[in-house]
Amino acid sequence: MSDKVVLAYSGGLDTSVAIPWLKERGLDVVAVTVDVGQPGDLQAHRQKALRIGASDALVVDARAEY
Repeated sequence: MSDKVVLAYSGGLDTSVAIPWLKERGLDVVAVTVDVGQPGDLQAHRQKALRIGASDALVVDARAEY
């Protein structure tokens, strides 16, 4: 069983490169994107994270807090 890491995932270049980098080091990556009301398709971010190797990807709805 590999260690698990939760990555605050923006969908941008840096965090997208981080997923395979962490996986190469034997970590199980869970990508989390927080919806604070920003524009854009956050479900597309979720799908991208899964496609590039995250074991799970979540979108947390925090719009009520922000």
